[in-house]
Amino acid sequence: MKVAFIGLGTMGGPMALNIMKAGHDLIIYNRTAGKEELLTAQGAQRAASPTDAARKAEVIVTCLSDTPDVEDVVLGADGIIHGAQPGTIVVDMSTISPEATRRIAQAVGQKGIRMVDAPVSGGSEGAQRGTLAIMVGGNPEDVEKVLPVLQSMGTSVTHVGPIGAGQLTKAINQIIIAGVYFSVAEGMVLGIKAGLDMEKVLQAVSHGAAGSWVLTNRSRNMIDNSYPLGFRVRLHQKDLRIALETARKLGVTLPVAALVDQIENGIIARGYGDEDVSAMARSIREQSGID
Repeated sequence: MKVAFIGLGTMGGPMALNIMKAGHDLIIYNRTAGKEELLTAQGAQRAASPTDAARKAEVIVTCLSDTPDVEDVVLGADGIIHGAQPGTIVVDMSTISPEATRRIAQAVGQKGIRMVDAPVSGGSEGAQRGTLAIMVGGNPEDVEKVLPVLQSMGTSVTHVGPIGAGQLTKAINQIIIAGVYFSVAEGMVLGIKAGLDMEKVLQAVSHGAAGSWVLTNRSRNMIDNSYPLGFRVRLHQKDLRIALETARKLGVTLPVAALVDQIENGIIARGYGDEDVSAMARSIREQSGID
């Protein structure tokens, strides 16, 4: 299958590589051209713009930072909408507003272009290993057509409903992990302050009901007070605010998510917005007198 991939960041770059490893012909575009070099060395074809990439592809995957980026890449002056042929499917794997997803799908639909929303969870590790959890919204026929592409990037691909349902499911995911990150940070700081052997603590609690992806993959960041990039704090806050706005419109109360949003506000204000989201432990460590 001819697949165009637009957005080669921390997540998108390895995801695109896995599509190519699965045997699909890959066309790539990224605003920062230097990020295209690894993939072109592996045989990917460069495009001059999103419009150019869309002309050459049956499926167009986007993985971008925020709603305005997706709107520009799909609908802008050099956007996908100007190059894609009727019947082409756009698969947006960004995390953006569900309402914007529906608007974009409606706009491209007027040109006969199909759209699926397919945000992901699993961090940079999952992107590299091809083990992402992918939450898919769209028409069943469209989802079925792009399934081989999605399966090259993830081990769990779940069709959760119509267009926009993927984004709503991702909002739920971000609400849940916000609380998990926060509680893991609290637990790690309590153990450090008590002078416990934290390796033994992790061994003990990870095999019980407290076990989680965050505990396994991010707790050592919190112990070491070192936060190498997996998923940026500022991007998680962006996702969380999408969830909070959705909840506000639905009349749902999210007190933990709102608290984490404020904690991340402080972390970003102190210049740590580009660290991994586990850096929210900085706040707990500081308030507890460790740092």
